[in-house]
Amino acid sequence: MPPPLVAIVGRPNVGKSTLFNRIVGRREAIVSDIPGTTRDRVIAVTSWDDFTFTLVDTGGLEPFPQDVMRDQVREQVQMAVDEADCIVFLVDTAEGVTLMDEEIAQWLRRTSKPVVLAANKVDNPRRELLVPDFYQLGMGEPVIMSAYHNLGLEDLMLSIQEMLPDAGFEADEADGPMRLAIIGRTNVGKSALMNAILGQHRAIVSDVPGTTRDALDTHMEYEGEPVTLIDTAGIRRPGSVKQGIERYSVLRSVQAVQRCDIALLVMDANELATSQDAHITGLAWDAYKGIIVVINKSDLLPGDVGAREMAVQRVRRVLHFAPYLPICFTSALEVTGIHDLMRTARATYEERTQRVTPPELVRAMRQALAKNPHPSRKGKSILLEAVRQVDTNPPTFIFAVDNPSLVHFSYQRYLENHLRQWFGFTHTHLRLVFKRRT
Repeated sequence: MPPPLVAIVGRPNVGKSTLFNRIVGRREAIVSDIPGTTRDRVIAVTSWDDFTFTLVDTGGLEPFPQDVMRDQVREQVQMAVDEADCIVFLVDTAEGVTLMDEEIAQWLRRTSKPVVLAANKVDNPRRELLVPDFYQLGMGEPVIMSAYHNLGLEDLMLSIQEMLPDAGFEADEADGPMRLAIIGRTNVGKSALMNAILGQHRAIVSDVPGTTRDALDTHMEYEGEPVTLIDTAGIRRPGSVKQGIERYSVLRSVQAVQRCDIALLVMDANELATSQDAHITGLAWDAYKGIIVVINKSDLLPGDVGAREMAVQRVRRVLHFAPYLPICFTSALEVTGIHDLMRTARATYEERTQRVTPPELVRAMRQALAKNPHPSRKGKSILLEAVRQVDTNPPTFIFAVDNPSLVHFSYQRYLENHLRQWFGFTHTHLRLVFKRRT
């Protein structure tokens, strides 16, 4: 199952983008005192402790928009609410209950979706006394918080998790068929590639960008093994995405990445490794998905080996943060390279579902520490006491250390590369979690 989707809604200038950035842990959404700054939905996959979910920031909601732009913002919020598994209704204690808050509360009740009421900007005792006023909205007990001052976020996340008791936690073992999501920019041949893999016309193919608007699931067999293919809409640069149905399609594409095992990142041989390709790769990389770079329309490349080598070098240079990604050349038009692609996907999936034995894991870590111990930081040394694999798909390893905050990211990358070489994780992302020893 994909991680649940949590949407933050509320009237303009109540702190939705500030809360979004605080939960995600980086400045993803633009924050301003000017109402209506956020017009488009901002989407990020994030984790809180062991709880993984998709978070959506929305524009300020007005029950009765007065112009076309505000009406489009409301349309975007409606789409996010329709897709959401849980809604955070953010209100402003500095201004108290407004007529707009009451209208939004009535609308949210009609959706029958789980709603967490969050009273924001509670940063002093006087404002805390105003929180009971929000009971009149009929949305339950408000969560007292201040996104700007990082207060009450633990309570908020606990309330969200209580609304979704069975969501957001990955299964211990992979189950069901291998799931491949075909992702990429518009008009790079994703639907044509899907038809070439299937050997039939399952998806509409057109030279018009944006033909595919929904994520289509198709079940098939490859060499006797079940496979689910997910065709997705092309993901444009945020500034190029049109209002309405296209942005709804992009949200579906992001969700398709979350529920796949391996993402097939399709690139056009005529326009290789753009910044948008790197951004789309980052969506799958941040979610610890397997990734295979598919250079489509390879029949347009010169026939010599040097042309393909140059293409590989360019892809490696742009996607430098994931140097282990396999690269396959295909031509959906001429149906070439398909078997090599599917065999690579199967090998990557087998890596993702591999579970190593505890003694061998301990032996590998002992060699890693003996070869390159963690340097002391701030005058303190790091003590790594235990390691164990707790999950597959992706392979997940928990390291028990005395102070997780002192583990440098470069050393984490060193341990990941050591595990990759020792156990043959040559093409898949690994998840390393450092926790304080108990």
